[in-house]
Formats: sequence, structure tokens, C-alpha cells
Amino acid sequence: MSAGEEIVGTGPTPSEFLSLHEIIQKAHQILPKEKWDSLTGGAETETTLKRNRQAIDSVAFEPRVLRNVTTIDLSVEHFGRKLRLPVFLAPTGPLNLFDSGGGATAVAAAQAFDIGHMLSSGCTPLETVAEAAPSALRMAQLYVRGDDTFVHEYIGRALACDCAVICLTVDSPVLARRDRDIANRYRTAGLGKWSGQAHQAGLDWQTVKLIKDSYDIPLALKGIATVEDARIAVDHGVDWIYVSNHGGRQLDHGRGTMDVLPEIVDAAAGRAKVMVDGGFCRGSDIIKALAIGADLVGLGRMQCYALAAGGAAAVIRMLELMEDEMLRSMALLGVSAIGELGRSYLYPAAPVTIPSALSAFPLIDLSNS
Repeated sequence: MSAGEEIVGTGPTPSEFLSLHEIIQKAHQILPKEKWDSLTGGAETETTLKRNRQAIDSVAFEPRVLRNVTTIDLSVEHFGRKLRLPVFLAPTGPLNLFDSGGGATAVAAAQAFDIGHMLSSGCTPLETVAEAAPSALRMAQLYVRGDDTFVHEYIGRALACDCAVICLTVDSPVLARRDRDIANRYRTAGLGKWSGQAHQAGLDWQTVKLIKDSYDIPLALKGIATVEDARIAVDHGVDWIYVSNHGGRQLDHGRGTMDVLPEIVDAAAGRAKVMVDGGFCRGSDIIKALAIGADLVGLGRMQCYALAAGGAAAVIRMLELMEDEMLRSMALLGVSAIGELGRSYLYPAAPVTIPSALSAFPLIDLSNS
């Protein structure tokens, strides 16, 4: 059974969820306070976390009308295959905190919905995930916990498991202070795997060169947040720039990923494709990122809420609801295919809500749950 099935809570079952609000509300009912706080919290003052949401909310739509939108295509092609949506389940560490199957449960949902899944090296073993979903688009994220031999061994395992991408995380030389976890005296199971942290702290561009020189597999760098580093990445032949600030859980007082995204897309200049995550939790959020020029959008916290709310079935339902929101946004913008999106559909605007991890869900009431 999944964690969502083992603990009985009030409210709808996965097949009965009618909105993303209901999934998050169910997750809150099920998760213990320390897990909920850890999931929704960020580093120190949580400024970066809030800026992620503020940056998304600072973009307004400029719709076009009298366009034929009777048929809308949300599919994209990446890694030699067609994906139902331009989204992927982002690497989020120990997913077993939210479902007993961990990464295997999440990748099974990704396979069923025909989107990508990126597995954190601090989560379920690569081999277990490959067995659970052999035909899924599986991407392997890497925290370096050893010398070059460690890197070669992990990439060898990823290749043996037919992973489509190696993603090196580059924004975590140390683990940030997360005050909600400290206040709750909460230490997640995944932190026990942070031995060898000195190797992550010692990462430099030589490791990027090592991987590019040694393997014929697409390489992504996760944690790029500046134009300067994006340019160095493409000069090293990096295939995917992954714009991320760890969901506001690493460097505090950073910029929101949506804020820096246009600059990095322009810096990549088509020499590398661009992934992004950081506060994206509604269909309209994803459309905004795609219009700016992102190729794929990662879902981190949304994946975890859904796993907690009802395992793989709830993840699939979350994706169905996200797809419906995307379809409606596209139709109302006057756009019938992802490739038609562009920055002409966007306009800078002042946010109308106070940003937080849950500010995109105004109907959520956590007071009685």
C-alpha cells in the first residue's frame, strides 16, 4: 500500500479529486506536521521560496482572439520520444516520506501518463525504478558523494538502466539551514545519505568535462541561476540547462527562477535546451514558462502532495487536472500548439497575492484539518 492508502483521511479519493486544491488539502490531512512543514518550507527566511511564486505571478497573459482552437496539442518531442505534456516529475529526494514505494510509485505514474521522471540519487535505487517502469522516460539526477570513481559507477548504473539523461546537481555544496525542520527537530531520512558532502562541495567544471568526455548521453546541470554560468555550461557542451534554486530550499534571498528564466534562455541561444522548476503548480504557470522559452517544466512539491494524497493514482489525477488547466489556458490565449507560444503572449504585471508555497491555491483552508 502507499502512504496515502495506509492512513485514512476525510475527503475525496484520488478518482474523486475535482481540483488541485483537493489534492493538497488531502495531503495536509494525511501528513504529520513535521513532514508537511518540511515539504512546504524553504531555507532560513524562505525569501527565495516566496520569490519563486512572486516571479510567476508577476507575469500576466496577453490573449489573442478569433483563433481556431477547436484542437489543441500539448505534446512535445524530447529525447527521441513524444511526451503527452512538456512537464516532468522533478527530483525531490526521499519520496518514500510521502509514499512507501518512493520513486517507484512516482515513475509508474509518469509512465502511465507518458511524461518524464527524474530520480534523485538520494531516493529509490535506479534499478528498482527501472524495474517498476521500464518504458518510462527516466532521468538520473546525481549528487556527488565520492571521487571520480563514484561518478563513473553511478553513471554506469544509469546507463545500464537505460536512463535518458544524467543530471548533475550543482547548487548544493552545503545543505542550507531550514528553520521549519530545525524548529520541529525533524531530520528527514534522506539526510542520512549526505555523507561524502565534501565531494559535492568540491565540484567544479572539471567534473562536467569528465562526464562530457567520457559518455555519449545528454547531460543536464541542475541549479543554474545566472547568465554567466549558463554561458559556461553551453561552452562545455552541456545539453540541458536546468534552471532551479532547489525550490527555495538552498540559497536564501535568491531570485525566483521565472525571473531569471528569460535571461538564461537567451544566453543558451539554442545551443542547449532549458528545464526549469521552482513554484510551478498550476497549468497557467507551465504555459508562462513555455512562452518564455523553457522546453520542460519540473513539478516538485506537486508530485509530493499527490503521492501523499493517494500514491500513483493521485499523481495521475494531478497530471490530468494540470493538463486540463493547460488546455483551457491555451484555448483562452488563442494558441493551439506549444510551438506557437512566445513572449508576445506575456506582459509584466504586479502580483495580486502575497507569495507563499500555497498562494496559488486560494481556496485551501488548513484551519480545520
